[in-house]
Amino acid sequence: MVASASEREKLKQEFLELLKSDEEFRLAVAGLLGLDTILSELKRLWESVEKLRIDFLTFAKEQEKRWEENNKRWEENERRWRENEKMWEEAFKRFEAIEKTLAEHSNILREHSMRFDRIEERLMEHDKSLARLEVVLGHFGGRWGRSMERMVLEIFREVLEERGIEPGKVEKFEYIDSDGRYYKKGSRIEVDIYVHDNKLYLIEVKALAEYEDVEHFHDIAQVVEKILGRKTDKLILIAVDIFEDALKRAEELGIDVIYGALIPSK
Repeated sequence: MVASASEREKLKQEFLELLKSDEEFRLAVAGLLGLDTILSELKRLWESVEKLRIDFLTFAKEQEKRWEENNKRWEENERRWRENEKMWEEAFKRFEAIEKTLAEHSNILREHSMRFDRIEERLMEHDKSLARLEVVLGHFGGRWGRSMERMVLEIFREVLEERGIEPGKVEKFEYIDSDGRYYKKGSRIEVDIYVHDNKLYLIEVKALAEYEDVEHFHDIAQVVEKILGRKTDKLILIAVDIFEDALKRAEELGIDVIYGALIPSK
């Protein structure tokens, strides 16, 4: 029996309604049509897509976290670079200041060097003048030496007068022992002598008296006593400066010493 059009329409509506409302019916129909396999594949595909979506979201979060960390690192590096750049700028400024100071010091040293050169030239000129003066003094050595003795006697005039000696009456005694009768043969014996009230004083004048000068004066005094045939009443050593050991030796030998300054022994 063939259904009418209205009956077919009614059956169609009931069929569609069952598909919508009855899952068991729907699966049965799908099985008959081979749609269950398609639906299973679609379900697995959906599950795979969902898993990929979740993995992608997880990966995206991780990448976002890494980007945030990298951004922080870049910000930190940028901050350090700015600090380093500032430090380098300060260091360059210091180097420039040091370079400027060194240049100033270099100029000062050049000026000092030029001054030292001029001073050295002047010293060389002074040395030449002193050399010429030494030649002149050497030429007039004898006269100059006697003048110095007179000058020293005048310097110590007050002390000499306290000892009863007038500096202006001190005379030079000279004797050449040609045959070596009293001293060495051909030797020249020189000493200052002062005679007053029948007293004989022998005087030795030195700019600087050393130990050997004291010994020599004592020895020469004994020779002069032999030449004059009489004992001296006093030996007087006059020195502008005298060494300590020379003063001590003079005191041991009974020599009266008049001096200006005492110098520590060598």
